[in-house]
Amino acid sequence: MKEQDPFETLLKRYEGMLFALCRRMSRRGTTAEDLVQEAAVALWRSREKLLSLPSGVQQTAWVWRVARNAAIDTLRRTAPTEPLPDGMETSTETDANTEALSALYEEVALLEEPDRTIVTMYIEGYSYEEIGAATGLTTKNVGVRLVRVKERLRKKMMQGH
Repeated sequence: MKEQDPFETLLKRYEGMLFALCRRMSRRGTTAEDLVQEAAVALWRSREKLLSLPSGVQQTAWVWRVARNAAIDTLRRTAPTEPLPDGMETSTETDANTEALSALYEEVALLEEPDRTIVTMYIEGYSYEEIGAATGLTTKNVGVRLVRVKERLRKKMMQGH
Protein backbone atom coordinates (compact mmCIF):
# COMPACT_ATOMS: atom_id res chain seq x y z
CA MET A 1 0.00 0.00 0.00
CA LYS A 2 1.41 3.36 -1.08
CA GLU A 3 1.95 5.98 1.64
CA GLN A 4 0.19 9.29 0.94
CA ASP A 5 2.33 12.33 0.18
CA PRO A 6 2.44 14.74 3.18
CA PHE A 7 1.51 17.67 0.92
CA GLU A 8 -1.58 15.83 -0.37
CA THR A 9 -2.57 15.06 3.22
CA LEU A 10 -2.19 18.71 4.11
CA LEU A 11 -4.25 19.85 1.11
CA LYS A 12 -6.97 17.40 2.09
CA ARG A 13 -6.98 18.81 5.64
CA TYR A 14 -7.48 22.39 4.41
CA GLU A 15 -9.67 21.79 1.34
CA GLY A 16 -12.84 23.04 3.06
CA MET A 17 -11.18 26.25 4.19
CA LEU A 18 -9.61 26.77 0.75
CA PHE A 19 -12.91 26.28 -1.04
CA ALA A 20 -14.79 28.59 1.36
CA LEU A 21 -12.18 31.31 0.95
CA CYS A 22 -12.06 30.97 -2.83
CA ARG A 23 -15.84 30.77 -3.17
CA ARG A 24 -16.15 34.04 -1.29
CA MET A 25 -13.46 35.71 -3.36
CA SER A 26 -14.64 34.45 -6.75
CA ARG A 27 -16.48 36.84 -8.98
CA ARG A 28 -17.72 36.97 -12.49
CA GLY A 29 -15.08 35.52 -14.80
CA THR A 30 -13.54 33.26 -12.20
CA THR A 31 -14.84 30.28 -10.33
CA ALA A 32 -14.01 29.06 -6.87
CA GLU A 33 -12.49 25.96 -8.48
CA ASP A 34 -10.11 28.14 -10.55
CA LEU A 35 -9.02 30.01 -7.45
CA VAL A 36 -8.59 26.80 -5.44
CA GLN A 37 -6.38 25.44 -8.22
CA GLU A 38 -4.23 28.60 -8.17
CA ALA A 39 -4.04 28.44 -4.37
CA ALA A 40 -2.95 24.79 -4.52
CA VAL A 41 -0.17 25.70 -6.97
CA ALA A 42 0.98 28.54 -4.71
CA LEU A 43 0.93 26.22 -1.70
CA TRP A 44 2.92 23.63 -3.67
CA ARG A 45 5.55 26.26 -4.41
CA SER A 46 5.84 27.03 -0.70
CA ARG A 47 5.46 23.39 0.43
CA GLU A 48 8.83 23.19 2.19
CA LYS A 49 7.97 26.13 4.45
CA LEU A 50 4.39 24.89 4.86
CA LEU A 51 5.37 21.36 5.83
CA SER A 52 7.95 22.69 8.29
CA LEU A 53 5.29 24.56 10.27
CA PRO A 54 3.63 22.81 13.21
CA SER A 55 0.04 21.70 12.64
CA GLY A 56 -2.45 24.15 14.05
CA VAL A 57 -2.63 27.93 14.12
CA GLN A 58 0.68 28.63 12.34
CA GLN A 59 -0.01 26.21 9.53
CA THR A 60 -3.62 27.35 9.14
CA ALA A 61 -2.51 30.99 9.01
CA TRP A 62 0.12 30.20 6.38
CA VAL A 63 -2.37 28.29 4.21
CA TRP A 64 -4.92 31.11 4.55
CA ARG A 65 -2.38 33.82 3.66
CA VAL A 66 -0.86 31.99 0.68
CA ALA A 67 -4.28 30.98 -0.69
CA ARG A 68 -5.71 34.46 -0.27
CA ASN A 69 -2.73 36.09 -1.97
CA ALA A 70 -2.90 33.58 -4.84
CA ALA A 71 -6.61 34.30 -5.29
CA ILE A 72 -6.01 38.06 -5.31
CA ASP A 73 -3.21 37.67 -7.88
CA THR A 74 -5.46 35.52 -10.07
CA LEU A 75 -8.33 38.00 -9.85
CA ARG A 76 -6.00 40.84 -10.82
CA ARG A 77 -4.87 38.91 -13.90
CA THR A 78 -8.35 37.79 -14.91
CA ALA A 79 -10.08 40.07 -17.38
CA PRO A 80 -13.80 40.62 -16.90
CA THR A 81 -16.02 38.41 -19.04
CA GLU A 82 -18.73 39.48 -21.43
CA PRO A 83 -21.86 41.00 -19.93
CA LEU A 84 -24.90 38.81 -19.40
CA PRO A 85 -27.23 38.54 -22.41
CA ASP A 86 -30.20 40.93 -22.48
CA GLY A 87 -33.15 39.70 -20.52
CA MET A 88 -31.10 37.45 -18.24
CA GLU A 89 -31.66 38.51 -14.67
CA THR A 90 -28.71 38.58 -12.33
CA SER A 91 -30.79 37.71 -9.29
CA THR A 92 -34.29 36.37 -8.86
CA GLU A 93 -34.09 35.93 -5.10
CA THR A 94 -36.57 38.03 -3.18
CA ASP A 95 -36.14 36.53 0.27
CA ALA A 96 -35.38 39.39 2.68
CA ASN A 97 -32.82 37.34 4.63
CA THR A 98 -30.93 36.48 1.46
CA GLU A 99 -30.92 40.13 0.39
CA ALA A 100 -29.71 41.27 3.81
CA LEU A 101 -26.97 38.66 3.81
CA SER A 102 -25.89 39.69 0.30
CA ALA A 103 -25.81 43.33 1.39
CA LEU A 104 -23.68 42.39 4.39
CA TYR A 105 -21.19 40.50 2.21
CA GLU A 106 -21.04 43.47 -0.16
CA GLU A 107 -20.19 45.75 2.75
CA VAL A 108 -17.58 43.29 4.01
CA ALA A 109 -16.01 43.20 0.53
CA LEU A 110 -15.63 46.99 0.66
CA LEU A 111 -13.67 46.93 3.93
CA GLU A 112 -9.98 47.74 3.90
CA GLU A 113 -7.43 45.14 4.94
CA PRO A 114 -6.93 43.70 7.49
CA ASP A 115 -10.54 44.37 8.56
CA ARG A 116 -11.96 42.41 5.60
CA THR A 117 -9.87 39.35 6.48
CA ILE A 118 -10.73 39.66 10.18
CA VAL A 119 -14.48 39.73 9.50
CA THR A 120 -14.30 37.00 6.86
CA MET A 121 -12.37 34.65 9.12
CA TYR A 122 -14.68 35.48 12.04
CA ILE A 123 -17.72 34.57 9.92
CA GLU A 124 -15.99 31.30 9.00
CA GLY A 125 -15.63 30.47 12.69
CA TYR A 126 -11.91 31.02 13.23
CA SER A 127 -10.69 31.92 16.71
CA TYR A 128 -9.17 35.31 17.49
CA GLU A 129 -5.81 33.54 17.85
CA GLU A 130 -6.09 32.03 14.34
CA ILE A 131 -7.20 35.37 12.89
CA GLY A 132 -4.28 37.09 14.61
CA ALA A 133 -1.83 34.56 13.21
CA ALA A 134 -3.20 35.06 9.70
CA THR A 135 -3.17 38.85 9.88
CA GLY A 136 -0.10 39.43 12.05
CA LEU A 137 -2.18 41.15 14.75
CA THR A 138 -2.36 40.36 18.45
CA THR A 139 -5.41 38.50 19.72
CA LYS A 140 -6.47 41.58 21.68
CA ASN A 141 -6.12 43.80 18.61
CA VAL A 142 -8.24 41.36 16.59
CA GLY A 143 -10.98 41.62 19.21
CA VAL A 144 -10.87 45.42 19.31
CA ARG A 145 -10.89 45.75 15.52
CA LEU A 146 -13.71 43.23 15.21
CA VAL A 147 -15.90 45.15 17.68
CA ARG A 148 -15.27 48.41 15.80
CA VAL A 149 -15.89 46.89 12.37
CA LYS A 150 -19.07 45.16 13.52
CA GLU A 151 -20.37 48.48 14.83
CA ARG A 152 -19.56 50.26 11.54
CA LEU A 153 -21.24 47.47 9.57
CA ARG A 154 -24.28 47.57 11.86
CA LYS A 155 -24.66 51.32 11.30
CA LYS A 156 -24.32 50.96 7.53
CA MET A 157 -26.83 48.13 7.43
CA MET A 158 -29.32 50.13 9.53
CA GLN A 159 -28.96 53.11 7.16
CA GLY A 160 -29.46 50.88 4.16
CA HIS A 161 -26.03 52.00 2.89
